[in-house]
Amino acid sequence: MVYTRKSPALLIIGFLLLVWGWLNASGSVDGLQSTLQKSAYSDHVKISEKFQAELRVATELAQTEGKPTPEMKKPESKFDKEKAFQTRLSYIFGGGFSLFGLLVLAWKPKTGNLDYYLSTVPGMAFILLIACVVRWGLDPMFANWGKAVQDAGTLTWDFAKIFNLNYVVMGIVAGIVIVNVFNIPAWAANGVRTARLFLKTGVILLGALYSAAELAQLGALSVVMIGFFVLGSVWLVLLMGRRMHCPNSMTGVLSSGLGVCGVSATVAAAPVVQAKAGEIAYTIGTILLWGVGCMFLFPTVGHILGMGPVQFGAWAGTGILNSAQVAGAALAFDPKGIETLKVAEIFNITRVLFLPIIVLWLAAWFVEHEEGAEKMNVRQVLIAKFPLFVLGFIAMFALSSTGIFAPAGHYQGKYFSSAEVKEDKLLKPKEVRALEAELPKMRSAQETKALQDLIANRKMMTREQGETLKTVAKIEGLDAVAAGAIANANKAATHDSKIIKAFRDWLAWLFAFGLIGLGMQITTASIKQAGGKPLIIGSVVGTLKAVGSLIVVLMFVREFI
Repeated sequence: MVYTRKSPALLIIGFLLLVWGWLNASGSVDGLQSTLQKSAYSDHVKISEKFQAELRVATELAQTEGKPTPEMKKPESKFDKEKAFQTRLSYIFGGGFSLFGLLVLAWKPKTGNLDYYLSTVPGMAFILLIACVVRWGLDPMFANWGKAVQDAGTLTWDFAKIFNLNYVVMGIVAGIVIVNVFNIPAWAANGVRTARLFLKTGVILLGALYSAAELAQLGALSVVMIGFFVLGSVWLVLLMGRRMHCPNSMTGVLSSGLGVCGVSATVAAAPVVQAKAGEIAYTIGTILLWGVGCMFLFPTVGHILGMGPVQFGAWAGTGILNSAQVAGAALAFDPKGIETLKVAEIFNITRVLFLPIIVLWLAAWFVEHEEGAEKMNVRQVLIAKFPLFVLGFIAMFALSSTGIFAPAGHYQGKYFSSAEVKEDKLLKPKEVRALEAELPKMRSAQETKALQDLIANRKMMTREQGETLKTVAKIEGLDAVAAGAIANANKAATHDSKIIKAFRDWLAWLFAFGLIGLGMQITTASIKQAGGKPLIIGSVVGTLKAVGSLIVVLMFVREFI
């Protein structure tokens, strides 16, 4: 059988990418880029203005002294880096797709491996083109729109962030629209099937973002509560799924999404239980729908019951299914402070760290139940049939826990280091004077010492000092320059691991690519075939999780903390 379809589509896609690369390199689309990348462009303008001012001073000084004008290199801004990245990516893949496009048109296909692998390239190029539109266009556009609506006072929260209008959801939606409205072109069909390979690669890299060192810092309460409700939710979904005769793949992926952390857990567990595209879509839809409802319901219930920041944060971090809605509910409950959000995120992070355990559990559970009533040795299952990409995920998680990608105590690649604060990031004399004037406002010896140390060193020395001064920055009537100095000092002492930053960048593209391809396999008919059982299971387990965690929080959290 011959798979390759003669079509100029691949050549056209390659040409479009090359044009976009050239437009970025020439600066022809700087106006559009400045609209899409508002924050990065704003910093770019400030850097440019500062550079021009320094250049003028240096030039005038050189002319006064009769010396040649010094050569000065303009610092590269985030805006410059993003443009350069888009240019480079467009040239590399645009050039490659153009060459393969010419080969497709010139070559006479013959049955064999070369024909099969060549037939996947047009579909991969098709998905990558859509991924570029989603990542470079739709994602920043909706992010800017959500922030603008919030800044204008139309809404008190960022709807784009809360409703997950990012590349993950938009990638899936784009794929669904294409397959159900326009249909997948015949020349792209074979390449679309490679989407799962990219998702699996993304899941492997996902393991690098977690560290066992984090778990030790989160406290016994969060571990016990989250462990009980995560494991309990997964067990209950597996039990209900079997009793209601749901497919094992549907039950497995639903248990991960409802039990752990929503969309990310769904994507991570889907290949382990061989979940179909429709089952993944149904799970994600159930989780997002439930999460949005909880985001509005939880704060109302919290205020009615008179819950404090710690209680509500623990409840939201445990009972709400998706991470974005956890933050949204915490901010809706306490929009002027950060204590509720801090507690909620502690519990949310703990929940995410259970993902490797759940993936292992589901891998063994799925193989045992798929092969009938015959009891299988879990050890044999893990050795003989455990998916290699999951082993990759666990290996990356283990390596991350050793500190190989970032110093111990990092959270998703961000770590605290006073020694790495650069000279130009030290507090300026104006900021030091502003802080000195605020010393009488300190409310305790601890706050006074933390501020005196900051003044003396002009930088944060420890993470504990930073946490103390974050509270100081919230003191009513504190000078704006002093509050800004504290924020700047904390920011300067917090650093990104370059390795994990690269992993995060690749993750964004791998998931964007994989989820668009996944969306192209989701038809209206496949969703209808899923029936209402997953929604019933999701509603029952979600309700029990929310109500159960509320009862536990009201009974025990105040005593522990």
